[in-house]
Amino acid sequence: MEPLTVVPIARIRSVFPQKFGIPRQSNIIDGITSTIVFEPQFRNADALRGIDQFDFLWLIWNFSANGRDGWSPTVRPPRLGGNQRMGVFATRSPFRPNGLGLSSVRLLGVEWQSPDGPRLLVAGADLMDGTPIVDIKPYLPYTDAHPDARSGFAPTPASRLLEVRCPDALLAKVDPALRQPLLDILAHDPRPSYHNSGQREYGMAFGKFNVKFKVLENNVLEVFEIFF
Repeated sequence: MEPLTVVPIARIRSVFPQKFGIPRQSNIIDGITSTIVFEPQFRNADALRGIDQFDFLWLIWNFSANGRDGWSPTVRPPRLGGNQRMGVFATRSPFRPNGLGLSSVRLLGVEWQSPDGPRLLVAGADLMDGTPIVDIKPYLPYTDAHPDARSGFAPTPASRLLEVRCPDALLAKVDPALRQPLLDILAHDPRPSYHNSGQREYGMAFGKFNVKFKVLENNVLEVFEIFF
């Protein structure tokens, strides 16, 4: 069998320069706009004709920063606390044979004229800045949505686990449009599932900022520094 050739058609520009802190699923965090910039050979407006008639899109993309060679038939899903193994094809783990991710995002609009050619503005993306996108397809609710389907070990969205405390003087450094999304990301607990020590300090890159925090024993996340 001949190998399958897949090339990036676009890359995303997002406020997540590192993996740490990225929402664990798409559309969990509201209020963050990302931009899809096409590779030069795909900057053709005809390829996007009609796309603005859809509210949501499917992005198929590459886990380009998973930092691990090979794959494992079982993984430890964060939703199970990282303590129980499940089959890789029963999860959305990045450590897969082909390292492909799938995300649904809301299409906010199309920039038909830009220095980079036509660009897509989307919300709800869970992709690191610069992630290569290998395909884009329209989301069709009559066939893609199955609200009564079983959801295995993740039957409901993850609850907000943490109360976030951030001094007003620190939060004021952040763009007003991004303040609530930042608090929402922190409330969902960006730490690895196996980290539960209140003594450890964490740093998360968010746009042009670095956010430092720690989690106290009473499930309170305390932000103690935000800086460029």
